[in-house]
Amino acid sequence: MRFWFRKRAKPDRPGFDEIMPPEGVPLYFEIATFGVRFGAQLVDILITSLAAIALLLFLGSIGLSKPGSMMAIASMLFFLIRIPYYVVTELLWNGQTLGKRMVKIKVIASKSGSLTAQSLVVRNLMKEAEIFLPGTLLLTINATTPIWSLISLAWITGVMAVPLMSRRSQRLGDMIAGTFVIHLPKPILLKDLALASKASVPTKSKFTFLAHHLDHYGAFELQTLEDLLRADVRAYNASTAQRRKSTVDAVVKQIRKKIDFADKVLPSENIEFLSAFYNAQRAFLEQRQLFGDKRTNKRHAQEKDNKTNSMEKEKS
Repeated sequence: MRFWFRKRAKPDRPGFDEIMPPEGVPLYFEIATFGVRFGAQLVDILITSLAAIALLLFLGSIGLSKPGSMMAIASMLFFLIRIPYYVVTELLWNGQTLGKRMVKIKVIASKSGSLTAQSLVVRNLMKEAEIFLPGTLLLTINATTPIWSLISLAWITGVMAVPLMSRRSQRLGDMIAGTFVIHLPKPILLKDLALASKASVPTKSKFTFLAHHLDHYGAFELQTLEDLLRADVRAYNASTAQRRKSTVDAVVKQIRKKIDFADKVLPSENIEFLSAFYNAQRAFLEQRQLFGDKRTNKRHAQEKDNKTNSMEKEKS
């Protein structure tokens, strides 16, 4: 049983985008909405604020801060804690802070590359200019500086409108750093093919395999057969479906020849034959592994003989 990400066509509804990795297979992601990102930001602000308050109380307890300078020291501590917090957590957790982990979103590179320390530093330094510095000015609004207060309010309104108008909900820092925020893809655990095969094959299959039939293949060939059986026939068009049918016919013919299977297999019974063979081969390999005989591929017998011969030469 293996973990896969769901492979799907690009959704027609908004909120999804794609990146093209070097392998040439497009990956589709759900863009994190403004509300979810705002919630993550509130969690991160709460965490950094609590850390700054705790450090401020500690400094006050040892007499390094005076009541008159508490606000200035608190602002400085909040700044000194905030910058390393965002950069370090996103570096350690591959694009996630504690707030992002809670709401299951993360930062990724917009051009299919890996996140770099430079891009994370840039996007978080821009956050200071976009949000925190104007926000601090708004908190100090008074009648003597109305112009600066209005400028700060207009700036914050503008930068908050940028993600709403961006196709990928990118703020200015994301655009400069070449990043955007997505919802985490949900890993899907594929069903055990042996159980699925047993459900699709009659309880008393007409195909019976003996030990000498199953002694030719190893885990590699079993995995290849599993990939063939897992193929979704509904996703094929007429030409590819015909090619798959030809592949299945060739595989059945090759297996029958390899294991010297004398019973007749009708073309309509090919999938049933392969499913029955898969179940029997898997059970056989699992049983052999319990006794310490791990069969990696179809050359396991030759490799075992070569190993035995080499050990005998060493003894002689």
